[in-house]
Amino acid sequence: MKNIESLMKKATELKAEGLVEGQISEELNISGETVTWLLTHAEKTSTAPGPKDISVDWSVVGKSAFRLSHVSEALSDILYETLDESDGGVDVVVGIALSGLPLASMVANSLSSELAVYTPSKQMLTAESGKARGNLSANFSAVMDKECIIVDDVITSGRTLEEAVEYLDEHGAKINAIAVLIDKKGTDEIAGVPVVSLLKVIRVN
Repeated sequence: MKNIESLMKKATELKAEGLVEGQISEELNISGETVTWLLTHAEKTSTAPGPKDISVDWSVVGKSAFRLSHVSEALSDILYETLDESDGGVDVVVGIALSGLPLASMVANSLSSELAVYTPSKQMLTAESGKARGNLSANFSAVMDKECIIVDDVITSGRTLEEAVEYLDEHGAKINAIAVLIDKKGTDEIAGVPVVSLLKVIRVN
């Protein structure tokens, strides 16, 4: 995505395909507020200035299993260092659906750990209330009484990871770290859990 117009076009196309704003946010690696602005601006229903955000396109890595494996190895190496410093362990790597799953799977392999999959609420809808709650897939590892790390692709607002930490804590997990490719929030922790990233975006104004 090279400009605002192309982002507007892509957001509009994704909406036309039936994706909700949370899913569009995931696809474009932007905040929900930015998605709302792109859609309303594209429909000429808003003249408000756009929110401060950064669109991240890491598809050049994501489309190649070879590149993903090397990036995952680098992320695993950072996690080894972090866990060693904190005397923490890892029994389960929890991948955040959807874009965090390929990374989480490869990191779990590197760390010789089990894999769990968390689907955040923004990926789901309920027709009755329009609300949903995130959950762990029963097809993967449980987290009760296990040491866990969470893996995702990009931190934007941090709300998805805050939600995941709360859910895992409620279900008896001990969360030792959060690992992402790109941290757009520039944070050292989320909900008291240390954050490590390959790239950190820090705003200067």
